[in-house]
Amino acid sequence: MRKNQHTVGLIRVITSSSQDFINLHGAIIEKHFPQLKVISRCIPDQPTGIHDAATMAQAEPKILQVAQEMADDGVEAVIISCMADPGVELCRRYLHLPIIGAGSAASALCLALGRKIGALGITPQVLEPVERCLGANLIGYLQPVGVHNSLDLLTPIGLAATLQAAWELKDQGVEVILLSCTGMASAGLAAEIRRTVNLPVVDPVVASGLMAYFTLINCNVEGAEIGV
Repeated sequence: MRKNQHTVGLIRVITSSSQDFINLHGAIIEKHFPQLKVISRCIPDQPTGIHDAATMAQAEPKILQVAQEMADDGVEAVIISCMADPGVELCRRYLHLPIIGAGSAASALCLALGRKIGALGITPQVLEPVERCLGANLIGYLQPVGVHNSLDLLTPIGLAATLQAAWELKDQGVEVILLSCTGMASAGLAAEIRRTVNLPVVDPVVASGLMAYFTLINCNVEGAEIGV
C-alpha cells in the first residue's frame, strides 16, 4: 500500500467466483482516487444480485457479516456497492466506521450538478434511497426494455436499450442522468451515455469513492455517516 493511502472495504452484492469481477468496482474507485486502497468481497449465494424485495431480504444479513469481517481486518470505511443501499442501516447499527451506500451517495452528487434528475435502473419502481434523497428533483425514471438484473446490462441488447432510455430521459428535460444500478458501472455505461446523449451522468461507483475520499481524507471523521 502506498504511503498515506486509506483502506476501504467494498461489498459486491452479486456473487461471483471471478476475483477480477469482484474487484472491478474497487479498481474504478482506485483509478479515480489513488489515495484509496479498495479491498473487495462479494456476498455468497446471490448469483443475480439484488433486484427485488426478496433478494434484498436475503442479502442484508450477509452484507453485515462481510462488513464485520472487513472491519475486523482493519478497513477504515465500507462501501456497499448497490443502489438500494441494502444493509446500510444494519451495518451502521453494529459497526463504528463510515458505511457508504451507493444509492444515497450517487443521489447526493446528482443534486450538486442539477435540479432536474432522470434515473435509469433495473427495477420497475424507483429505489427508496434515490426517491428519498432526490424527492421532487427526480422528474423521470426508466427501466430499459428487457433489463431486469445487472447481468442483462452486459449484453448488446441491454446496452442498446439503456441508451434508448437515456435519450427518452433527455427528451423529458432532465439535466443530469443517474445510473441507478452499480452494474451499469461494471458495463462502463456512464462514458457511453455521456458521449451519446451529451448530458452529465453520475456513476454510482465513482460517487461512492468520492464519498469515501471526502470522509477519510478531507473530513477524517471516525464513524461518520455518509450517504444518508
